[in-house]
Amino acid sequence: MTIQIIKTTKELDYWRNQHKNQVHFVPTMGGLHLGHGQLIKEAKRTQFKKPASVLLSIFVNPLQFADDEDFAEYPRNFSKDLELAQLSGADAVWVPKYEDIYPGGEAANFKIKAPKMLTNYLCGAHRKNHFDGVATVIIRLLRLAKPKVIFLGEKDWQQYIIIRQLINDFEIPVKIKGIATVRDPNGLALSSRNQYLNKLENIKALELPKALQKALKEFKKTKKVNLQGIKSSLEKNDLKVEYVEAVDPNCLTPIENAKSICLVAAAVRCGNTRLIDHIFLMNRSPIVAIDGPAGAGKSTVTKTFANKLGLLYLDTGAMYRAITWFVLKEKIDPNDDQHISEIIQDIEVDLKTSNKGQLKVLLNSEDITELIRSPEVTELVSIIASKHSVRKKLTNQQKKLGHSGGLVAEGRDIGTAVFPNADLKIFLTATPKERARRRALDMKGKGFQVPDLLELENQIVRRDALDSNRDIAPLLKAKDAKELITDGMSIEEVVETLIELFRLQIPEEIWPSP
Repeated sequence: MTIQIIKTTKELDYWRNQHKNQVHFVPTMGGLHLGHGQLIKEAKRTQFKKPASVLLSIFVNPLQFADDEDFAEYPRNFSKDLELAQLSGADAVWVPKYEDIYPGGEAANFKIKAPKMLTNYLCGAHRKNHFDGVATVIIRLLRLAKPKVIFLGEKDWQQYIIIRQLINDFEIPVKIKGIATVRDPNGLALSSRNQYLNKLENIKALELPKALQKALKEFKKTKKVNLQGIKSSLEKNDLKVEYVEAVDPNCLTPIENAKSICLVAAAVRCGNTRLIDHIFLMNRSPIVAIDGPAGAGKSTVTKTFANKLGLLYLDTGAMYRAITWFVLKEKIDPNDDQHISEIIQDIEVDLKTSNKGQLKVLLNSEDITELIRSPEVTELVSIIASKHSVRKKLTNQQKKLGHSGGLVAEGRDIGTAVFPNADLKIFLTATPKERARRRALDMKGKGFQVPDLLELENQIVRRDALDSNRDIAPLLKAKDAKELITDGMSIEEVVETLIELFRLQIPEEIWPSP
């Protein structure tokens, strides 16, 4: 199918009316390369359930350039851009005129001021008003294009963060999707300005990603960032350093030690060409903590979420159910703390994933996956889980499992007691009425007798009170947890929301989607 070229806002409106699909938007300034091609391909991917039409814009925004910068020389080759856009799967290319974006000229329009906190460092400290120009044009492009999702490259990380906050602060109804940095076979981050480089400069430019990768290797060994070492390495290879900084990737303020994630970014001049690049440093792989009351659907959602992101699923609730099942099986008095403390010393609870991706719960190598879901276990598990000896044993085991990260854990106190330093904390909940409805469906599906819905709701309220008021590891929402109320949401919608929240903390570049 021939790609459509749109030049006026009237044509854009007509195209939107003709295409009932939701619009996925890729804004560019032209000079397209394979990095832009990847953005287009991601926008076209079938991971989005509703059909989408991909709109790519080409507009060289004068507000992003200082007087001494390369606005006049910026790469403009429309026929080449059009060819790459079509090959990558774009449905339409929008080439707005200056008057469409800034009616009456720059002086006649409001301008957006990017937050000072997000522009005090990195490129913002060296390119005055640059990100104000970015924010201003993005607002106008989004207003005209009205997309469902906007796709941006993570290579321009500071720009990505500023646009993300812009969309959030102005409550613009559009989702943002970041795509990992695309590099050439030698490791150089793709950029429209790379075509300024001659052959010798192209070789010199490779020292930028090399220096950052060397710093990454050193960090893995020492857990320290040597910014001066990076700078010296770049200067030795005839690159003029503008900055080398280590910042928090979300608020873009300097940090000395990477407690979780650190962005090390650099800008250099190679000849007359300005190049930027970065790496992310992490002490371990990501950890997601999902807490919430019983019956909120945590297990189903967490399993699906973990599978979609290639993370290990750690069902801590199943571990407490396993010990509760054992107490019932051995006919031990639930109030006999001493006896319970003694018998759990010889118990080993393991969680394993079957070949079909199903979680298996093993107690002393016996598969008890289905047995722990009985109403009797459900009724008693809060009492057993409140025992100091039980929590100590299982919390220590869970912390060991999470030492290297790379997991999603769900339970009652994951974000407060087990993984207080989790990269993302979610408090997943639903109203007691909704949880009772879900519990009834679950029991019916497993062949158990289903009580009256009102009785189920009362049981849930009582269990919430027990979980929230126990002395040891009570059910609490962590201060930094995001609350997600799932009433009226499908499993797919909840998982999609969790992935969006995950991406606010963990870039695609660190933990790519499978």
